[in-house]
Amino acid sequence: LLAPLILYGAVPNKNVFKALIAAEYSGVEIELVKDFEWGVTNKTPEFLKMNPIGKIPVLETPDGPVFESNAIARYVARLKEGNPLLGSSLIEYGHIEQWIDFSSLEVDSNILRWFYPRFGYASFVPQVEEAAIAGLKRALTALNSYLASKTYLVGHCVTLADIIMTCNLYMGFSHLLTKSFTEEFPHVERYFWTMVNQPNVAKLFGEVKQTESVPPIPSASVPAQPKEAEKPKEKSGPKNESSKPKAEVLEQDEAPKPKAKNPLDLLPPSTMILDEWKRLYSNTKTNFREVAIKGFWEMYDPEGYSLWFCDYKYNDENTVSFVTLNKVGGFLQQAPYKVKGLWLFRGPEIPQFIMDECYDMELYEWTKVDISDENQKERVNQMIEDQEPFEGEALLDAKCFK
Repeated sequence: LLAPLILYGAVPNKNVFKALIAAEYSGVEIELVKDFEWGVTNKTPEFLKMNPIGKIPVLETPDGPVFESNAIARYVARLKEGNPLLGSSLIEYGHIEQWIDFSSLEVDSNILRWFYPRFGYASFVPQVEEAAIAGLKRALTALNSYLASKTYLVGHCVTLADIIMTCNLYMGFSHLLTKSFTEEFPHVERYFWTMVNQPNVAKLFGEVKQTESVPPIPSASVPAQPKEAEKPKEKSGPKNESSKPKAEVLEQDEAPKPKAKNPLDLLPPSTMILDEWKRLYSNTKTNFREVAIKGFWEMYDPEGYSLWFCDYKYNDENTVSFVTLNKVGGFLQQAPYKVKGLWLFRGPEIPQFIMDECYDMELYEWTKVDISDENQKERVNQMIEDQEPFEGEALLDAKCFK
């Protein structure tokens, strides 16, 4: 028999859960270190020898420590020879690794970018949150489509990919993803609730409740100090069900990093108030040209904002309607479908952080609107109005991201 493995961390914590659930499925004994105190235990010289970054979880093994939660979960799964968690063939193993990466890079990373500022552990920047939510919706749209005909991510039983995906979704469902948000992804919902009710998962998660609201934006602009925020709560007495998350969710592989000053905050004030335009757009039901579009040009501030046309570079690939719609929905979602867009950006140019963070940008040709050109202004009007036909062609679908 192998000596028990020692896991440094505390529960509930999505990253600690990955190892513990993998151990349940694999018949591996893991001992969770007692009296772990975030900000204290993980700052000791002994801990920093195991993980010089000081993050959790860390698994202490007879052969040395392992850190990073996905790596720990893989290590635990491989302790069982022929473990079904790792698939039954090389291609299944490849697909498991594929979904582990997808879960980490597309799902978890965007949940964390949304989570940290909302709970006061990083500065709140509206554009960063918008990009995070858009990225998360893009990921969940793809996952939802994939799960439409599947119960599990790979094969016909739970694999390591399901464990890691479920743990990452657990944090989102518990703190950010309300029913109104997730109902757009019914197959993801079904998958998540199927997984959290698996006996080996439910044993550790306990009862899982979906959050009823997204926490309000903190009034303080300075991130909260993690050391104070992460003090362990007393186990006796009634639970505090405030919007502040339990200490577990702060103990991530990736600790929050200070946000750089938003370059858009450095721009001169603008006379255009976007919320006023959004309300006008949403509430105008008749005479759209004379009310909403005329109102847009009256509000538009060419010094503070800029309009840009975008045209998808690879329209010859868009031969299937639902795939094309997914592309549009993700970015923003037998003849080629043409994808075109109109974007309003703060400032005279497209902000660099959007170019850097949204890799879909490079798939489009971007052309700045010359508002002195009446033909271009009319094209803007038609795109805002969802005019059909548009430029002589039928309109398959139109999406507004406001």
